[in-house]
Amino acid sequence: MPSQAPPRVPPAPVWRRLAVPAGLFTAVAGAFAYVAAVDPNEPGHYPVCPLYRLTGLYCPGCGGLRGAHALAHGDLLTALHDNAAGVAAGAGLAVLWTVRAVCALRGRPVRLDPRPAHLWLIGVLLLLFTVARNLPFGGWLRP
Repeated sequence: MPSQAPPRVPPAPVWRRLAVPAGLFTAVAGAFAYVAAVDPNEPGHYPVCPLYRLTGLYCPGCGGLRGAHALAHGDLLTALHDNAAGVAAGAGLAVLWTVRAVCALRGRPVRLDPRPAHLWLIGVLLLLFTVARNLPFGGWLRP
């Protein structure tokens, strides 16, 4: 007896496939709009980094809000000075979002399968960035 192929399921409508990327875009755009409107350079608007408050050391995220504020105002050089790792991470996430949105639009599954070596590399780079910005020669990496 020949086996029958399973019935083909029609693809979801475009609006449903784009719901997640659109929701992510809306959330990030709202956060950027808030950071653009409420200046993190003015004291009292945002909490101080707990690591910096307790130890005086900069974590990899220190300066991220100031960098996002500068980026939202079109000042890339200031954003890079405030937190270069944050700018690089934002660019990488924008690329991943674009891949996700294009795959959703085309009705194809998203296959992002980073190898452990890639994740370790990102972790090592963040660790090196953190150490370098806290050493005397890394003053240019500090926010």
